[in-house]
Amino acid sequence: MKLSGAKVGSFLAKPDTAARAVLLYGPDLGQVQEFAGVLTKAVTGDPKDPFRVVELSLKTLKDDPACLADEAAAISMSGGRRVLRMADAADGLTSLLADFLAHPVGDAVLVITAGELPKRSTLRTLFENADNAAALACYGDEGRDLDAVIRETLSGVGVTLDREAADYLPRVLGGDRLTTRRELEKLALYMGHQGVVSLEDVRACVGDSAAMDIDELAFSTADGNLPAAQRALDRLLSEGTAPVGLIRGLSRHFQRLHLAAGAVALGETVDTALRRLKPPVFYKNADRFRAQLRAWSPTLLSHALSLLIEAEVQCKTTGFPDTAVCGRLIIQLARAAKRKVS
Repeated sequence: MKLSGAKVGSFLAKPDTAARAVLLYGPDLGQVQEFAGVLTKAVTGDPKDPFRVVELSLKTLKDDPACLADEAAAISMSGGRRVLRMADAADGLTSLLADFLAHPVGDAVLVITAGELPKRSTLRTLFENADNAAALACYGDEGRDLDAVIRETLSGVGVTLDREAADYLPRVLGGDRLTTRRELEKLALYMGHQGVVSLEDVRACVGDSAAMDIDELAFSTADGNLPAAQRALDRLLSEGTAPVGLIRGLSRHFQRLHLAAGAVALGETVDTALRRLKPPVFYKNADRFRAQLRAWSPTLLSHALSLLIEAEVQCKTTGFPDTAVCGRLIIQLARAAKRKVS
């Protein structure tokens, strides 16, 4: 079965007893590990219980495939169901796991973790289609999910956020669940586990200068302010930021502009369109974003997104210097914006 949406939380809290194996995969490896821990605890009560939690290495399974059935059938000395953990799984395990799911033994639960798996992955397909298995994709937190992680982590230690901090934090967190929690715990420690967090507190403790500079690069480019965009570009490149990462940052900004512009074209007010964006536009940049919506029509934004996609493809396939591709792209976009703004 494929788990998503509201099913995820309920399954993690109380796993379906029919599910003999669970595959956790995706680019957010921190979330993968967190969910694996939550599942293990839900089944065993203690994820560190050596009698009920067993780590199986890929090498062990390769050398002795029968050990999977042997471990699944084994009985814990302390009683209760056991969990068999497997990390770094790949399609090479599909055949072995298909045999196990077709003829399961014992009552142990397999908790299997993997990185990102494409749709054509045989392992992912097996778990999504099996009645006695489950697959759960773990992508970076964003929107309401990220807001919930931030609130849950900070409220548990008596820390709250002022408006500026609440607007800013989602912009620099969310790529990896464990990293997000570590940064929030560091922030709570910095605050002494009490009080209201300000934007200055966040910047002093969590601050991601690269994220701020990419925001400035995107806004300056869409403003048509080429000198400011060039300064931000030079700073980011000097810090070692990959040009492809910069192009993707620009793409996110123009996608948000396109989404808001489309809503306005359908009759929504600009303020309503801005409120729908997740994460919200940082309030200090709201006026700039409104001005850009006036300057860029949906048609022009579609053209800008095409240029961004083309630039990323060039960086990956043509062999052209990616810094040159990125620099030329910024000039194209800034000049287009400048013509519209003026």
